[in-house]
Order: sequence, then structure tokens, then C-alpha cells
Amino acid sequence: MAQREFRQREGVAPRADATLAEFLETMPAAFCVLDARWRFRYVNAEAERLMGRPRARLEGESLWEVFPDLVGGVVETGYRTAVATGHPLTFEASFPGGREGWFEVRVWPGPDGLALYVLDVTDRRRAEDAARRATARAALLSRVSAELSGQRDTLSALGRLAELVVPVLADACIVTLVDREGRARDVGSWHHDPVRRPLIDRYTQVRLATLPGTSPVAQALQSGTPVTESVGAVLRLMPDGPARELLAALAPETAVVLPLTAGSRTVGVLTLYQDRGRGTTDEDMDTARQVAAEAARAIARVHRHSQQAQLAEALQRSLLTDPPALGETDVVVRYVPAAEAARVGGDWYDAFLQRDGSLVVVIGDVVGHDTAAAAAMGQLRGLLRGIAHYSGAGPAEVLHGLDEAMARMHEQTLATAAVARFECDGSGGGVLRWANAGHPPPVVLSPDGTVTVLGGMLGDLMLGIDPTASRTESTVPLPAGATVLLHTDGLVERRGSTLDEGSAALTAHLRELAGRPLETLCDGVLHRMLRGTPEDDVALVAVRLARAPRE
Repeated sequence: MAQREFRQREGVAPRADATLAEFLETMPAAFCVLDARWRFRYVNAEAERLMGRPRARLEGESLWEVFPDLVGGVVETGYRTAVATGHPLTFEASFPGGREGWFEVRVWPGPDGLALYVLDVTDRRRAEDAARRATARAALLSRVSAELSGQRDTLSALGRLAELVVPVLADACIVTLVDREGRARDVGSWHHDPVRRPLIDRYTQVRLATLPGTSPVAQALQSGTPVTESVGAVLRLMPDGPARELLAALAPETAVVLPLTAGSRTVGVLTLYQDRGRGTTDEDMDTARQVAAEAARAIARVHRHSQQAQLAEALQRSLLTDPPALGETDVVVRYVPAAEAARVGGDWYDAFLQRDGSLVVVIGDVVGHDTAAAAAMGQLRGLLRGIAHYSGAGPAEVLHGLDEAMARMHEQTLATAAVARFECDGSGGGVLRWANAGHPPPVVLSPDGTVTVLGGMLGDLMLGIDPTASRTESTVPLPAGATVLLHTDGLVERRGSTLDEGSAALTAHLRELAGRPLETLCDGVLHRMLRGTPEDDVALVAVRLARAPRE
């Protein structure tokens, strides 16, 4: 007591109080003191500026009455937790209804109330946020590049592009492609809000049919330049109907449409939707343009591959002629190209008559999957046909002649082939004479539904390895109405399945299809075995002998 009185008489305490007051008034952080009833007891100058109210009006007022927007939020939770536990607490928050930004809040509870220290950390938070967004944008570009350049199925990767873009660049995204005929179609969409994903999915199914020519999407497609527009303006352009209702339900604030340009063509658009309160920075737009450029290059590759596939398929089909007309004996041929663009290869079929009138059918496959294999196939097919027609020889001798010719004229070519000659007896039946050079074996389907696989699974040595190799020729009787099927390996080989399993499946399907017209049987076999577009080319030739005449 005496010491305190001495300091007061000598003026020590007043000078300390003045120094403390000056420090609090000039400190760059807001500082205030609340009593046990949450009323302001002290507010420094920075707190006055931060709260935007004169301290004379704040002192003695309840925090919750002056700032009702704080009730129920993270600030109230933090303050009351500190008071309840009696421990200091630090957290970061923004203040609803107050100054925009982020603040570090430190709370010290005491027996008579609460001391608050508030420091503006907006610049730090913005720097950290900018760094996070920059990292996210870099990761996005890397992933987009990997997805679009590394996928065998580029169209599927483009459909998933919207999932990559959201939420890094937008709250929602739609990817639109334009095919070589100029038709636009939406191939992918995504929304950051799971509740709205079904809405945007339905919107993509109907929007292109109803968007007017003045819409941002139409403008970007026509001009090849980016278009930014408020969604409110877009809604005013759209006619009443499901598309307008769905866009209104999605409720984005703005739409940014970026053209996907390859050369001089616009091959699609990327539509980015931003919800209310989200802005698009220059860095975001630069990243979006890079994503659009990567997508455009991917679409251009799809177009090139499609064009190459069409040209290659046209080449291969041009080398496969129609079978001869044989009266009551039916001959059906089929060729199905592979799913992968430009995977045209060396599969071929043939059916022709030798000089004595015997029907010869051939199935073959040149090793390789490119236009070179298709060209080699055309030459081998012509060679085999010429050898068989001129010589009149049986299947084994025809294959031997082709093997010898390949050794001299096509020494770098490898191929498999099966040749079958039908020797009819005049009563509808006859004998099938056949030879196999490393090809899947012929299959015979009897009128009663019995299926017979001829020979082993591989046959003799394939063509192009040893022209002196011996060739085995076999015969099998054929009843009237029998069907003989020759096919390439693409019909029975599948990734994840064995050749034996594929052959067993073919046998089962032939039994089920027995008795159907030959065209129907061939189409049914392809439908059941391929389940869509095959991984490899498929060729087949089927012959059905005339049924025995009724007595």
C-alpha cells in the first residue's frame, strides 16, 4: 500500500497508465475489453476503425446487440468457448456485416470479462489462397494434359474434362464438341454441388436444341471468340420450356464460354458457370484458355483418327469383293472394323469358283494393324485367287503355292489363312476339302444343330516362315443343308478371356442359331460374340449347301 501511494505521489503510475494508453491507441491491431455481460468497456482506435462505429456509441453496449450478425457463427462460438473454459483461444474468421476481409482473433478470458485482440490478416490469407489456387491450376493443367494425351478413348476423356475443371476454375462446367459434319453435342458436364448434378445432366440433354443464335454458346461457336454473359441475360433470350427452367434452377450468376479452336475451325466450346459471389481472376482465365487449347487439340486428333479410320476402312472394303451367285447354295460374308481409330488391318475373306466350277472359300489375316497390312492383304488375296483359279489345285497345294510366292515377292509378310473347297455330289451334299495355315479352324453346323470344329486350334505353320513346310489337306463329308463357317481370330479372341473360351462360346451360339436363314445366323453370331464394336477386325464367310429335295 505504501509503495503504491509513493508511486502515485511521485507520478509513476500516471506515467505508466499514459504510456499504456498511448500504446493501445497506436497499436496496429484492434483491442477491446468486454465485461461479464458482453458490454464494451474499452475500445482502441483501430477497433473503432475496424468496427466502423465511434467508441462513444460502443462503450456500455452489448456486443450481440451492436453486431447481431455475429450470433450463431464462429465468432460467438469462439468467444463463449473461451469464457466457459477459462482458457485463451485463437482463431481466424471473417465478420458478417462488418469490414470485408479475414482476421486473426485472440481471446483472453478473465474473472470480470473478456479481452479481444483482432489483427487484419486479409493480405496473408489472400496470398495463401492465391498460392493454393496457383498450385491447383498447375495441377489441373498437368492432369488435363495427361488425361487427353494418354487416353486411347479420347472422347471419353473429353467427357470427363468437366469433372477436372470443377471446382478449380468454375462451379459448373459443360463440354461441347462439334463433329466433322458441323453438329454440336454436349459430351460431359459436372457441378460442384452434388444436389445440382442431376439438373445439369438433364440441362445438357435439352439445351442445344433450344439455345437461340444470340446465346453465348452460339456466339462462341460462330465467332470463335470467348463470350462472358450474365445468366440472367441468357434466360431472357431463351424460350419458355424445360431448358430455361433447368438453367434457372441451376441458378449460376455468370457464364463464360470459351471456344475450342483447332486451326481455323471451332471444334467445340467449354462453358464455365460461376455461382453468385465467385469471381474469375485473370489467372483463372489464362488457365481456362490453356485447358480449352488442350481440349481442341484432342478433338482435332479424334477428327484426324476418324478420317484415317474411314479412309482405311474404305480401302479394306474395296479389296473385299462380293461372293459369286450360286443358285441354291448360299454364301454370306461379313467384315466388322475394330473400335480403335485406324486399326484397319489384314483380315480378309474370299469366295470364288475354280475352272471346274468348284466353290473355294478363303479366310485370312495378314499380321499387323495398319494400312500396310491392308495393302499386303490385298496382294496376297489376289495371289491366292490367281493360284487357285489357274491351277485348279486343292487347298493344301494352293497354300503351298502362296507360301512360295510370298518368300520371293513378300518376304517380310506373315499371314494365316484357311482354304476350303466344296466338292458337291449333285444331291445337295458333298465333301469339304480344307487346309489350314495357322488360322482359327473352320466350323461345320449340321442341319440337326450339331457343331463340329475341324482340326486343331492352330493348324499347320503360318504363311511367310518356311515355304518348304508341308501342308496337310483333310476332307469331311457334308450333308445337304450343312453350314460351313470360316472366321478370323477377332471373333473369338477377347482381352481377359482364352481362345478356348471364345471357341466354346461360338459353338454354343451356333447351336442356338441353327435353322435360321444364313444372313440371320451370321448377324446373330456377330451380335452375340462381339457385344458392340470389336477390339480387333473381324471377317467371316459362311456357306450353306442346298437342302436335299423332298421326295
